[in-house]
Amino acid sequence: MSVFRPSAVRRPPYAVHVGTCAAALLLLTACGDTTSDTATGNPAVRASASVSAGGAGPQADGARRRAAPGPYAPVVRPREIPALGPKTRASIPASAKQVFVVTGDSYNSSLSTAVLYARDNPALGWLPVTTRWPAHNALNGWTDEHWEGDLRTPVGVYGLTYGGGLFDPPETAFPYDRNPAFVVSGEGFDGEQLEGSFDYVVAIDYNRTPGVTPLDRERPLGQERGGGIWIHVDHGGPTQGCVSLPLDRMRELLSTLDPAKKPVVVMGDAEALER
Repeated sequence: MSVFRPSAVRRPPYAVHVGTCAAALLLLTACGDTTSDTATGNPAVRASASVSAGGAGPQADGARRRAAPGPYAPVVRPREIPALGPKTRASIPASAKQVFVVTGDSYNSSLSTAVLYARDNPALGWLPVTTRWPAHNALNGWTDEHWEGDLRTPVGVYGLTYGGGLFDPPETAFPYDRNPAFVVSGEGFDGEQLEGSFDYVVAIDYNRTPGVTPLDRERPLGQERGGGIWIHVDHGGPTQGCVSLPLDRMRELLSTLDPAKKPVVVMGDAEALER
């Protein structure tokens, strides 16, 4: 007698696909739940999501913030006095906080201009204190080696340590010698009257003892090297070796010069000062 054996039950062909889709559906559901927890603020899920996204949680955020470059900050350099070359700048004493720059038009010219600069804040550098003033220098222009009677103004950097004049000075801290000996007469090279030229003067410390009256006659380099080089009131023409400024500008210069700032004059033709 034959025994009935039920045939093996076959699963429908689509059963595998249904199971796969179900697994996929469960996976999608799980992903949906993670998104939901992250959005709603579950800390554990947020940390897990951060790691899975390539981060490392709050520590990584802090590191990224620390590593991020800050805003661009331009480098501000102290201002230099314009039109002065490296050699001339190097000749200005480090202690000087005021510089009176006299620039001649050319080597053989008696026409020049002048500006006073100050360095009150080293971070800012040299800033102009005055406008550009007209000035005169010697009849024959400038020289690197001044000699008595050459009618040239010496090029260089020199101290300004004492003033003087026929009249009382404007209000100033600068040393000043009021003296009736500050007189001059006669005519200049262009026929102009010289009277009043020494009403106000500032001695330039070329071939002289610094810190004494401009009337002092001592010449450390010898009489043949000239002397008595002053800044004085302009008489409308070339000088014998001095620098001259209009009367109001002389008063302004005297009222601004401060011995505590160790003022100096830098003077010469434009080409010489650019060295």
